[in-house]
Amino acid sequence: MGLFLQIVAFMAIILTGHCEDGYSSKLEKIDIDAIIKNDRLLQNHFGCILQGRGCTPEADELKRHIPEIMETCCEKCSDKHKEDAKKMSLFLIDNKPEYVKSMLDKYDPIREYTQKCAEQLKNEGVDLSSF
Repeated sequence: MGLFLQIVAFMAIILTGHCEDGYSSKLEKIDIDAIIKNDRLLQNHFGCILQGRGCTPEADELKRHIPEIMETCCEKCSDKHKEDAKKMSLFLIDNKPEYVKSMLDKYDPIREYTQKCAEQLKNEGVDLSSF
């Protein structure tokens, strides 16, 4: 689970459109691989998530849901959301740790959700303990 969604993690959905009590299918249209491979796209998405600038509809949808995703440890996330979140989280931890820290500072400043979800994240191979 991760960052873009769970953090991000978590990154990481308070809802205009639900899918079977989950999050909007708009989030499943986010092409995580394209974002990871393109620094401009990555910066644009994080500009939206962190400062509300230049939001695509999908990034705006994600930004609105990040607090709930973090609070609930992504319990409404589909398997696709979790898979994408994990992929993004691992990429960010390894390549852009400053984005992880910025996301956590904004959405989980006292690391309450990071601690609450730590075991679940660790089981998914995501370790945020150093942030």
